[in-house]
Amino acid sequence: MSNTKMLPLLEPEVPETVAPCCPPLTERPFTAEEAETAARMFKALGDPVRLRLFSAVASHEGGEACVCDISDVGVSQPTVSHHLKKLKEAGLLTSERRGTWVYYRVEPPVLAAMGKLLTIAPAAA
Repeated sequence: MSNTKMLPLLEPEVPETVAPCCPPLTERPFTAEEAETAARMFKALGDPVRLRLFSAVASHEGGEACVCDISDVGVSQPTVSHHLKKLKEAGLLTSERRGTWVYYRVEPPVLAAMGKLLTIAPAAA
């Protein structure tokens, strides 16, 4: 008989509520800081190559993608790296080096925050 012990599996922590970078556009005017944050995200996504890379990572199985799996966007590898760096600087991607490859991930709170930004605020009761 084996003396091995089964360890319980932990569910990944998912925040119940996501604090978006900014309120919905229809709720109130942005502060200067909120406008800077939102503009940085939209500016990063305003380039077609960056938008394709962001989409490739977000839609990849498991929610993360190796740079080797998403680099076929019609530009050179150094240009892909440049665009991925810009997406990271805007807070839209995170990355982790595993051996010689870098894996990119769109964190669920980022997508949720972007979605909340573009929603219509509920009417006051």
